[in-house]
Amino acid sequence: MEWYLRVVKDNYANFKGRARRKEYWMFVLFNFLFACAAVIVDFIVGTLPLLYVVYLLAVIIPGIAVTVRRLHDTGKSGWWYFICLIPIIGAIWLLVLLCTDGTVGVNGYGPSPKAA
Repeated sequence: MEWYLRVVKDNYANFKGRARRKEYWMFVLFNFLFACAAVIVDFIVGTLPLLYVVYLLAVIIPGIAVTVRRLHDTGKSGWWYFICLIPIIGAIWLLVLLCTDGTVGVNGYGPSPKAA
């Protein structure tokens, strides 16, 4: 949970630097769980898309930011995020990049977050 809060509170719109795999995937996990909870609450209350859409709008910027920082950790530019626009192959390639271990030591985007 601390990784999710670190992304949302401390690095809300921070597109500079690097993000570890653990930071990225913990954010993805808790984001998924909170989105599911929002859908369930919306369904129970009867306002099906309202809370879910508000939540997604609140986390879209930190979600993109942590993805860009994750790409920086692998030595790629944040513009590689747009590779997911290529059907199927682009999404698979982006997933491979997000799962790849980061560059050891300092790269063009800063020092390794694992070293800290």
